[in-house]
Amino acid sequence: MPEFDIVGVGLNATDTLLLVSHFPAYAGKVPYDEEILSPGGQVASAMVTCAALGLRTKYIGTVGDDERGRIQMESLLNSGINLDHVQLRKGCANQSAYIIIDRATGERTVLWRRPECLRISPDEIGPEQITCARMLHIDGHDTPAVERAARIARQAGIPVTVDVDTIYHGFDRVLPHVDYLVASSEFPIQWTNESDPFRALEMIQFEYKMRVAAMTLGAHGALALENGRFVYSPAFVVNCADTTGAGDVFHGAFCYSILEGMPMREALDFSNAMAALNCMSIGARGGIRGAAEGRALMARAERRSRPEFETRGPGQ
Repeated sequence: MPEFDIVGVGLNATDTLLLVSHFPAYAGKVPYDEEILSPGGQVASAMVTCAALGLRTKYIGTVGDDERGRIQMESLLNSGINLDHVQLRKGCANQSAYIIIDRATGERTVLWRRPECLRISPDEIGPEQITCARMLHIDGHDTPAVERAARIARQAGIPVTVDVDTIYHGFDRVLPHVDYLVASSEFPIQWTNESDPFRALEMIQFEYKMRVAAMTLGAHGALALENGRFVYSPAFVVNCADTTGAGDVFHGAFCYSILEGMPMREALDFSNAMAALNCMSIGARGGIRGAAEGRALMARAERRSRPEFETRGPGQ
């Protein structure tokens, strides 16, 4: 049996959250109510979610040796994640983000920076780091490194999930090794130049022969294409305090769902519920909960459905 259920290769970040009563107009000025330092980052937060759901979890990434890096490492250590292949980069600042959160809606605007000294190179990814797990989760930022990780996983028969929200140079070399693509709503349209999201997912799945091509839809839920059928899961309606990290938590919950063998509709519903719970608290990891709380929300919460995303067959 593999030592871990899941290994993640990709980004972490430490956020400065600025809470405002309302978002300023362009070139305007408003006071902020509160400033909070909070750990986050795509793959790192997904792995924290997996650990909270009881998975044996490993994270591979780089962390700066500044105060933000210390905050990040403390959070990861407290989550019980294996960090044997996290590299502490000397004299390098950790990836950071300044996130303005509108208290009125919970929506956020992100300004981020990742120093070049944090880049992971392909030769730093060894087969034993990947084949020790039942699943690999990646993002797209250090594209050559995640390509190598995905290639190793594919050769070992390990399923690969990917979280991608923008087009990265060379990402066409990653996608052939991906089993589960869960992208932002913008990525499939940008990648294919096809404005119809249904058709865009079909095109990506057909070209790269992946099991599932899916997209998150923010406040409207998630849409996936599996076995020639679209599955749409509406979002859960909650009192939203902060949307930061909702997608990252969704991805962690989705990885858990696939490893648990959930049908696609249930996997999307559960992932939506976990993301909604996180939105009820401040910070990228502020509302990460266990599976029981996710299922409890699924049982009681109202859904927000959009007719244009309701299930339809391919080519319709």
